[in-house]
Amino acid sequence: MNIDNQGALKGIRVIELGQLIAGPFCGQLLGDMGAEVIKVEPPEQGDPMRNWGHGDAKLWWEVVARNKKSVSANLRIPEGQEIVRRLAEEADILIENFKPGTMEKWGLGPDALHAINPRLIIVRVSGYGQTGPYSSRAGFGGIGEAMGGWRYIVGDADRPPSRMGVSIGDSLAATYGCLGALAALHARERTGKGQVVDSALYEAVLQVMESLVPEYMVSGHVRTRSGSVLEGVAPSNVYKCLDGEYLIGGNQDAVFRRLCEAMERPDLAQNPRYATHVARGQNQTELDLIIDDWTKTLTVEDLEALMNQHSVPAGKIYRAADMLEDPHFAARETLVEVDSPRFGKFKMQNTFPRLSDTPGSIRSLAPSEVGQDNEEVYGRLLGMNAAEISRLKAVSAI
Repeated sequence: MNIDNQGALKGIRVIELGQLIAGPFCGQLLGDMGAEVIKVEPPEQGDPMRNWGHGDAKLWWEVVARNKKSVSANLRIPEGQEIVRRLAEEADILIENFKPGTMEKWGLGPDALHAINPRLIIVRVSGYGQTGPYSSRAGFGGIGEAMGGWRYIVGDADRPPSRMGVSIGDSLAATYGCLGALAALHARERTGKGQVVDSALYEAVLQVMESLVPEYMVSGHVRTRSGSVLEGVAPSNVYKCLDGEYLIGGNQDAVFRRLCEAMERPDLAQNPRYATHVARGQNQTELDLIIDDWTKTLTVEDLEALMNQHSVPAGKIYRAADMLEDPHFAARETLVEVDSPRFGKFKMQNTFPRLSDTPGSIRSLAPSEVGQDNEEVYGRLLGMNAAEISRLKAVSAI
């Protein structure tokens, strides 16, 4: 790919040590915004993400490792650890998502790295954070979702807690790690010093749990699982059509009146049981049944036309095929085509968010081979000659 780097983080160098989801997604976000991301993988086997995904072709790696260079280093031996120290000396940001204490065991903790490069920003993503009684526990995204309160409120009330179909806990922790890194970059402009960004999975999840804890403390209210609706917010649900399902969000008073006009049921908006937000919430189930009886008489296309005509927030339940066919996705280039030597041409999500003057971009495909950029990075950046690189290979450091 030959795309000019106009990203806001052009000139920022990131060393990514993390594996699986949280660390690599943080690196992806920074790389999408223009940073040079050097991913350090274990020799030979590489990041397990190379083999993750669904279907016959495992394509998750193609998304999460885009805009990255791959170098190999065995962090469990002194020679590999020394490589990381030399990389850290030349970097602005270092990302890791190992179990707390692991980096310190390898001689790569913040004190050691800041002694080499005081300006380095170290993003540390873990299940429970770097401090506290649970910090040494192993923690994956699902554990963070459970502890942060997410899992308890997801699913149907008469069934056990459910989960989303994506690794939302990891992605949230990675996103907050990226946010912290950007804030730390700004602070470094004032202080000249780097710092540690501590992003715990359970706290990242807690950040999006709205007023769950204050509601319990002040009024004793415990949010519970409510299936496809938000308790007390109506109508806002998925309704059946002749040929599919459709989401309608008509809970605001004026919007509900417009929905009633579309239904040719203005009486509903005048009925005391549905006239106000509170009343609709109290009679949520029966109102949903009324709307569902109406939508069952329409196709998705006809219902969408009515919702747009009456300015009611609504939309189809999209799958991948719908995204590929949608003109809005196409007009905004929400999906962008890449041409992989292994998989051919396919589309993936474009960079996000959109910056008007310094847009992000997909400038390079995910590295197909572990350590494919060893010679370029170790030679250009660290000044290693061929003999030194050969020696490191011989001792299985790279």
